[in-house]
Amino acid sequence: MHFQSKLILFSQHGMTDNNELMEALAYRVASPQSLIIAPNLGYIKTLFEIEPLIRKVEKITEQALKEYPDRVARMVATSLGGVIWVEVLSRHPDWWNRFESLILLGVPIGGADLARIINPLGWDIGMAKHLGKNRRILAEQITAVIPTLVVARNITGGGDGLIPIESTKLKHAYFVCLDGINHSALKTHSAVVKEIEEFWSQPREALPASDNLISELVEYFRSVPGITDASERDFPKAKTIFSFADGSSIRIWNNLVGVKHIFIANKDGKCKYAAFVGWIHSAALVEAIDVAIKSFFV
Repeated sequence: MHFQSKLILFSQHGMTDNNELMEALAYRVASPQSLIIAPNLGYIKTLFEIEPLIRKVEKITEQALKEYPDRVARMVATSLGGVIWVEVLSRHPDWWNRFESLILLGVPIGGADLARIINPLGWDIGMAKHLGKNRRILAEQITAVIPTLVVARNITGGGDGLIPIESTKLKHAYFVCLDGINHSALKTHSAVVKEIEEFWSQPREALPASDNLISELVEYFRSVPGITDASERDFPKAKTIFSFADGSSIRIWNNLVGVKHIFIANKDGKCKYAAFVGWIHSAALVEAIDVAIKSFFV
């Protein structure tokens, strides 16, 4: 991995925002002689269709990489901005060797649960239909190659009020969860600046994927139709339905309207995964649990 001061630093804002705060963040963390590029996608345009936003960022990135062929790049993005960048990079694997690192601030890679609640059946409802999509497969192909830092926030016992912590997690990525910082503060908070500077203080490599029962269970349940990453705040209400030999367990809970939640706990009883399915996928989750108990029993 290259490590130098003359860089291109892309900084991307999210939904219902402009580029001012993310541009300011870029200047706070930029190394000397960095070229900062912080596209303004338009406050109103971030409410509707994602494809025009992807094309705009793609075009700007392509132009910069061609204009400065000897510079490596870094990227920092928040929320919808990170989703857009995953889409852009997934379409251009030929660019991956140009990027020294990626920083994802509160990005719902696994799909925003609030978007799924607003848009439970995948209807055509503005940006919700895009933010509710699970892009983890795309993202993890990228994070296996480009060193990535994921920063999440916790103010509700499992998220920041908008994005659940679980939705931000990625294989191969470094992960930091900051308490007491809300979603919008990720663009301005000094603790976030500190984490970015620490990550960039030395060369990094993509992390190897975890190889244990819990990671296998999490990956398995993430493939269940209709599954959506959720907050762990309801974990204490869940009932253990099966415990494995290593002490990890599967727990379930139904909310007041019958939406089924699943939790994976480690041997110490701490929640390591939280998700839910809508009514139409409840039977698929029940079947998946039965299969998991038979397949992963050790």
